[in-house]
Amino acid sequence: MLVRAARLGGARARSGAAAAAAGSCFPLRRALLRVRGPEAPAFLQGLLTHDVTQLARVEGAVPRALYAHALNVQGRCLYDLILYRLHESQEEEPNILLECDSTVLDSVQKHLKLYKIRRKVDIDPCLDLSLWAVLPGEQSGYVSSTLDKYKDKTLILTPDPRAEVMGWRLITSKETNPLEVVPGSQIGNIKEYHRHRYKQGIPEGVEDLPPGVALPLESNLAYMNGISFTKGCYIGQELTARTHHMGVIRKRLLPVQLSAPLLSGPIPEGSDILTESGKSAGKYRAGGDELGIALLRLANINEPLHINLPGDTAVNLTATVPKWWPKPANK
Repeated sequence: MLVRAARLGGARARSGAAAAAAGSCFPLRRALLRVRGPEAPAFLQGLLTHDVTQLARVEGAVPRALYAHALNVQGRCLYDLILYRLHESQEEEPNILLECDSTVLDSVQKHLKLYKIRRKVDIDPCLDLSLWAVLPGEQSGYVSSTLDKYKDKTLILTPDPRAEVMGWRLITSKETNPLEVVPGSQIGNIKEYHRHRYKQGIPEGVEDLPPGVALPLESNLAYMNGISFTKGCYIGQELTARTHHMGVIRKRLLPVQLSAPLLSGPIPEGSDILTESGKSAGKYRAGGDELGIALLRLANINEPLHINLPGDTAVNLTATVPKWWPKPANK
């Protein structure tokens, strides 16, 4: 009996190890909008930071997905979006999915319809689809080959366009089990997905990128392949282009680690981050437990930093420069 139990325990351990090696699928609390019609690429081109006309092409090395922001007229971020191309040929009507924070789905839809005017496009939410993040485990090469093999079970299966460290994006019908698409994987806890994001300094959603507050280049939009500086005019372009051509970005979003997990609750969003001398070094955006993301002055990131909390307490934090950033990072 003990031998059988030991064998079962060993089999479960091997199964768990195999799942960890293959990767994890995380159900995302993000929403999808479909923008479809002959003028869909041109319509989105005037509203977003990236060159959406790339999604109109289907020949050659064209991307399946693009990262972009919608800006307000002052050049500040409204929504962070991932766009997915559904059409497979030049003869098909352009058909594009927009991924956004689920809490602003209605706002994104209203924003698009505000500028639609007489454009030949239809804009509708896709409530029948599920969105997953796939983060590879130790055998990332195995996962990549597996994803190619099971593409017929998916609507979209593509590398995350923001950074290689973010794995893949998977879109399926509500009925599809992602473990059938990525055999050997496991369903991951969404908390672990966000911890991974914070470790890598990848912002996502309105907590990390407050609408009307965040600036695209300070939010590392260029580092995450989310902007074209040659595409022409779009809403909010002027300030963004001027900042880029000046070549000076003094603050950036960076991953931060707190000195210990907070027992009294999360750090309030927007908390001031201070140097040892009490000088402002930036703002805390969002996080979970001891990990988070903050907008910091690059000149202060190597100094001891802290946040003052109610009750005359303070928590120390350390900022790091992500390894996936292009070099030099502090331009």
